[in-house]
Amino acid sequence: MSKLEVIEGICEQTTNERIAYSVDFTNCSMTTLDSATAAAYDEVDNDDVSSVVFPTNSPSVSGAVATLSPLRNLTKGHTYRIEVLAVESGDYKEQFFRVFCSK
Repeated sequence: MSKLEVIEGICEQTTNERIAYSVDFTNCSMTTLDSATAAAYDEVDNDDVSSVVFPTNSPSVSGAVATLSPLRNLTKGHTYRIEVLAVESGDYKEQFFRVFCSK
């Protein structure tokens, strides 16, 4: 299984924002996702912080797009790697993006 970084690069978010990011898996040759899961890693501490930044971790899928639960509870000055694993007809593909907490 390969991991692809999304083309948008690093996103910026503040400590008081809650953003539900969407990831399109069309570039992975997927068209109708069955499910998706998300994990978050603090790149400063190298810790899995999924339960902190995704207190409700229930991604939804529509077509080739996975929409994540709102990302929140970020720490100023930290960068987070958000990994999204999608499943379609038994095939697994993973993409990731980074979010920098600016203030």
